Amino acid sequence: MITMELVERINYLARKQRYEGLTDEEKEEQQKLRRQYLDGIKSQVVDALEGAGHTRKDNLNSADKHQSGCGCDHCKPHQH
Repeated sequence: MITMELVERINYLARKQRYEGLTDEEKEEQQKLRRQYLDGIKSQVVDALEGAGHTRKDNLNSADKHQSGCGCDHCKPHQH
């Protein structure tokens, strides 16, 4: 989960890295916090896609079975 505290700490470490440098412990913390942030963003994107009617399973299966523009009914552009 992305919190203001997480973002503030990431930004603090980025500024400190730029102006003073980081200790090995701070570098490790920075990497963990960045990973946590990216995982949170990915989770939000997946949730948004699932909320829009796209599921991970469907997307993985279609990517495995079809190529873009193959012409099957599944791959044809949706007409609105």
